[in-house]
Amino acid sequence: MTLPKIRIEPLAPPFREEAAAWAQRLGCSAAEEDAEFALQVGADGLQLQLLGEQAPGPVRVDFLEGAAAHRRQFGGGSGQMIAKAVGIQQGIRPSVLDATAGLGRDAFVLATLGCSVTLIERQPIIAALLADGLRRAAVDAEVGAIVARMELLEGNAIERMADWQSEPPQVVYLDPMFPHRDKSALVKKEMRLFRPFVGDDLDAPALLAAALALASHRVVVKRPRKAPIIEGAKPGYSLEGKSSRYDIYPKKKLGS
Repeated sequence: MTLPKIRIEPLAPPFREEAAAWAQRLGCSAAEEDAEFALQVGADGLQLQLLGEQAPGPVRVDFLEGAAAHRRQFGGGSGQMIAKAVGIQQGIRPSVLDATAGLGRDAFVLATLGCSVTLIERQPIIAALLADGLRRAAVDAEVGAIVARMELLEGNAIERMADWQSEPPQVVYLDPMFPHRDKSALVKKEMRLFRPFVGDDLDAPALLAAALALASHRVVVKRPRKAPIIEGAKPGYSLEGKSSRYDIYPKKKLGS
């Protein structure tokens, strides 16, 4: 897969030094003339912008405002389907490994509900956006306590899980990239920006196998509602919503 060209640019002079640091860290040029994307550094943190006429606005990770804040306050708490899928119950908050972290939305929901969550993201640009969002949230009086339960690891999740050195997570959560049918403006914008960098997760069967080998209690796979199950082991049961489905692969009862 050939990655698109990207440049790093400060949105104002005070951010030149930070932009240069990101360019060095990511191995990107600060002056890529024919770049298709720009990773921009400004007062609101790091953001990814598709270049060209009629391009959608930038995407950034923001745990303090917008959709993340609304879901934290009004999302339904432990009654949410994702909470049921990972096994949250009264007195049970499992440790979770989100092996396909993306922008960290699901991991943030689980951390909000009290789970400790380790995140793995293999795409360096997306990992940079996520790291920046976690850094900004960490200094917030209210949200800082939530993101303190989130630890970000970069790299290939299959390799990371195979070489896991610490206590295994009780739950491994997977949301492999899939041709989403969601027509919302937000999802369409994000898919347009990120699909050139990540493509579809063609190694999903290997990802599932690695997750099943590592998780102590269960593996949870999020899929579009009508999508086929991932090739390999069959789920024990599924929870189905309006647009998505959670396939659950139980290994041991949580709490035991």
